[in-house]
Amino acid sequence: MVWLRTQNVGPTIIGFDNYHYKYASGHEGDAPILGFSPRKAAFSLYVYSATERSEKLLADLGKFKMGKACIYVKKLKDINISTLQELCIESIKYINEHHECSCKKK
Repeated sequence: MVWLRTQNVGPTIIGFDNYHYKYASGHEGDAPILGFSPRKAAFSLYVYSATERSEKLLADLGKFKMGKACIYVKKLKDINISTLQELCIESIKYINEHHECSCKKK
């Protein structure tokens, strides 16, 4: 089991731990490793990393819409929570391997 510290990311997003990213363009910043936002139109889940395993897991997630890296869910009962948990674990693993993150600190 992986434990992440909660953090507030602005007024509408709850994030868990953080990591530092830097793009080839030179743009860089910090973002939560995982996050969610309970918005009026849909829950926004920031739990996706573009890996082969994540793509396969999406097929079993249930009813959702996908943004660039965000999963939008109207009702939590419409998704498979076990699959969501696996997506979270896969994302934590990916970020830990590819970015400098607080998940590496002891």
